[in-house]
Amino acid sequence: MKIALIGYGKMGKAIDAIATAKGHEVILRIDADSQHLLEKEQLGQADVAIEFTTPETAYHNVLKCFEAKVPVVCGTTGWLEKLPAVKELCSKYQGGFLHATNFSIGVNIFFEVNKKLADLMAAQPQYNVWMEEIHHTQKKDAPSGTAITLAEQLLGAVTRKTNWVNASSEQPETLSIISKRIDPAPGTHTITYTSAIDDITITHTAHSREGFAAGAVTAAEWLTGRQGVFSMRDVLNL
Repeated sequence: MKIALIGYGKMGKAIDAIATAKGHEVILRIDADSQHLLEKEQLGQADVAIEFTTPETAYHNVLKCFEAKVPVVCGTTGWLEKLPAVKELCSKYQGGFLHATNFSIGVNIFFEVNKKLADLMAAQPQYNVWMEEIHHTQKKDAPSGTAITLAEQLLGAVTRKTNWVNASSEQPETLSIISKRIDPAPGTHTITYTSAIDDITITHTAHSREGFAAGAVTAAEWLTGRQGVFSMRDVLNL
């Protein structure tokens, strides 16, 4: 499989190492300094693109992949307001697009656990629920995309919570997300249900970026040759 890496920071380099070890060929590496050189002709030589850049550039990078007829796996967060437009463009170009706020297999299983627990707790109003997420100091968005996914799952089930805020809140209808940026933490997400009697806590802790990078490569392998809009739930058959 020939891969175009759009975004060559720490995550891009981790993806490069894992993809190469699996026998894939990385034919294009685009970093922040060469972003302006991303051209349709270069992309067209790849079987798939993997995009990890910034909220400001992700939309345009994905569009260039569609124009080049190259399926794209996108892990950039902080630009979700443009996802509906991207999905329409994917259909227009008959492209392949897979977006995830987190590619870790463990995190995607954690998403399913979060949804199940939220369903169980929906009828237990004596419990308040809040969230904490910890990332390294270079993380550009807060809360993280993973935290937002978890929050949206919670709001969909625990209807006594109507919105989330990235701060501590005393409002009973508000889900508090506490974001901390501490090096060298690659990512920890904790959801706590608390009552006067007891607490219930679920936590996912990443030990390195390898889980995210390996999941992105797995997603790229799965997406190659497919058309449509997908998620890691499709890849993992969840």
